[in-house]
Formats: sequence, C-alpha cells, structure tokens
Amino acid sequence: MRRIDARSLRGLAHPLRMRIIEALELDGAATSTGLSARLGESTGTISWHLRLLAEHGYIEEEVDRGTKRERWWRIPPGRTVLNPADFRDDPETSGALKVYLEDLVERYYDRVRRYVDENWSGEWQHAAALSDWRDLKLTPEQLFALNEELGQVIDRYTETAPSDDALPVIVQLQSFPRRPA
Repeated sequence: MRRIDARSLRGLAHPLRMRIIEALELDGAATSTGLSARLGESTGTISWHLRLLAEHGYIEEEVDRGTKRERWWRIPPGRTVLNPADFRDDPETSGALKVYLEDLVERYYDRVRRYVDENWSGEWQHAAALSDWRDLKLTPEQLFALNEELGQVIDRYTETAPSDDALPVIVQLQSFPRRPA
C-alpha cells in the first residue's frame, strides 16, 4: 500500500494526469500514442504527463514490452491510499486536494451516467445496483470500520478468477457524514 503525501498529491492533482491514471486503471497498459488517441491530447503532452506520473510512482514502465520509441506504461501493483485528513491543516496542499477530490467526484458521476445511458441486458440491470442508505447513524470509528469491512469484501471478489462471461465491473462506494437540516 502506498500513501499519497503532499508532494505526490501535487504531482497527481491535474485533470489530465487523473484521466491518464483512470485510463490505465480501467483499460490496462498503454503507450503515449494510444493514450493520446483515447484522451484527445497530443503525444508530447501525454508523454510529459506520463513521465511526471512515473516520477511520483503512480505509474511504471513495462520494460519487457515495446521499444525505445514505444514505451508502455501501467499502474504498479498494490493500492494507493489518500487520507484527506493528512492535508487538512496544510494550506500548500489544500488547493491540490480540492482539485483531486472534485475531479474524482466528477469521474464517479460520469461513470454512473454512462451506465445509465447504455442499454444493458435485463440480466446485467438486475445484477447492478444504484443504492443508498440514509438511516445510518455512526461514529467516525464505526464509519471507518464499515469502509474497511466493505473493502475486504471487494478484495475477496478481486482475488477470484473471472469466468468467460465476466465483464469489468466498477464498484463505487461513497460514505460520508451529512449535517442535519
């Protein structure tokens, strides 16, 4: 597990770099040329951002693949964790944290919107869920424990071998307190 620190947060908190990370996470390793076509940016711009992401450890080169001119990039194994509380009192990183979190929320929304707009079979519609639970009252410790337990459930499914009819699935969980009206 890798914890995001102030320096690496500033290296990540850019909308294009976050789109590059998402493309590599969702679709696997890619070259700057492939990412350029997918994201609608110049190859030079993508290459510059790839080098910066690699410098901060968010991506790594697949050295056994490609050539000197064609470099393949991937997400390294392991989990990357951001704890917003680490930056709560740091004015130098609060802007980067805000950019990161706002972009993250937009991408989560866009994923759900794409799912809703697509025409899925009844079997997949029945299996999917767009749910929320509003009647929980938890302490910060209980909310943390809930999130940890849900993460362990997801990890169990991540470790199982997919069958031939399996498709990539995105699980989004947003759990946060709300102020009473």
